[in-house]
Amino acid sequence: MDNVQAEEPRPALKTSGTGSHPIEDTQYLKSMRICMIGLRGIPDVQGGVEKHVEQLVSNLVNLGADVHVFARKNYVAGTGPYNWHGITVHPLWAPRSTRLEAILHTALALWKARLLDPDIVHIHAVGPSLVAPLARLLGLKVVFTHHGYDYDREKWNSFEKRILRLGEWTGMRFSHARIAIAKHIAERMQKDFNEPVYFIPNGVKVDTRSLDNTVLTEFGLEKRRYILLVARLVAEKRQLDLIEAFTRAKLKNTKLVLVGGGDVGSEYARELQMRALADPRVILTGTQSGHKLGSLFANAGLFVLPSSHEGMPIALLEAMAHDLPVLASDIEANLGLGLDDASYFPLGNIDALTAALQRKLESQSIPRAPTTDSAKIVSKYDWQTISLRTAEIYRSISKVKARRTVSQEKTATVDA
Repeated sequence: MDNVQAEEPRPALKTSGTGSHPIEDTQYLKSMRICMIGLRGIPDVQGGVEKHVEQLVSNLVNLGADVHVFARKNYVAGTGPYNWHGITVHPLWAPRSTRLEAILHTALALWKARLLDPDIVHIHAVGPSLVAPLARLLGLKVVFTHHGYDYDREKWNSFEKRILRLGEWTGMRFSHARIAIAKHIAERMQKDFNEPVYFIPNGVKVDTRSLDNTVLTEFGLEKRRYILLVARLVAEKRQLDLIEAFTRAKLKNTKLVLVGGGDVGSEYARELQMRALADPRVILTGTQSGHKLGSLFANAGLFVLPSSHEGMPIALLEAMAHDLPVLASDIEANLGLGLDDASYFPLGNIDALTAALQRKLESQSIPRAPTTDSAKIVSKYDWQTISLRTAEIYRSISKVKARRTVSQEKTATVDA
């Protein structure tokens, strides 16, 4: 098993007349019903899994699939099933507990999803994949996407970490197909479980044509005069490390902008708020999305990701696609993006991060030269291609039922 390489699905792609996007016969998707479970919800819900699913399902529905997303009521606006861009979103009850929220909601979502008689149930993340054996007992076709080693998160105790590892085991053993968003995850899972794992990365989508620069005025920011971090306010994202390094660096006319929200009752988020109150140069914007978030990326001087845990960092990809200079901790997920050595620093090393901030921002008066080829980033991590690869996996394990009428496709819902 030492030489096993993670598999990538190889659909029979054809190129369009311009050669700009891969296309293929996707007629099979027009009679395929897909249920997504294991996430907080869509649209514009904070989290890497949520952003991944939002982009994935948007492309799948554009290709003709009947897509249903099961959301947690406390994260979305609706209380009953509603349509968003052709996707049916089903808000369901979930407890307000970070310990129980994911697994109880996912079990309820699976029970509701079975009523739709789906062709595919797609489970996201290792915690929710605890329900994979139940899905098999219900006769469902199961796809599991591994988004990262959630049991490495600092907030879990030893018992909870064992439960999450069990979720990883059940997801790997009881799914019909397995996907990993990072190559190192795919290779490790394939080696550990002797099961085929498809490597399909996260994608990136950047639109700089309709930015909302009022967000700069709202938070008192100047173009290129702030450092940006976009991440949930949780311990493994290491915002406190960045605040400490920023304070030590004594950067002139520069602010630190932390975008994201924390869990309900989070001690870590409260500590961050206290640190920000102590230094007016540290700005907490809360959760941002859409054109405002795009503007914060587009106008930043530097993006920093100091985290100790990532699957495949979408925010870092977005920064690279915006052609921002970046700094990232030297964890496996970040190293996998292949940045130059000067763009990494040792995880948790405040002195090294301080020096790196000073080095990256010491020439603010000089016009910034491009540091990455943003067009190549967008092309390499294209959501349309990612969606086609995922759809090909669905087709490989599903015999699509040719028994639905158009009216059935449009009206299928599950009561919350």
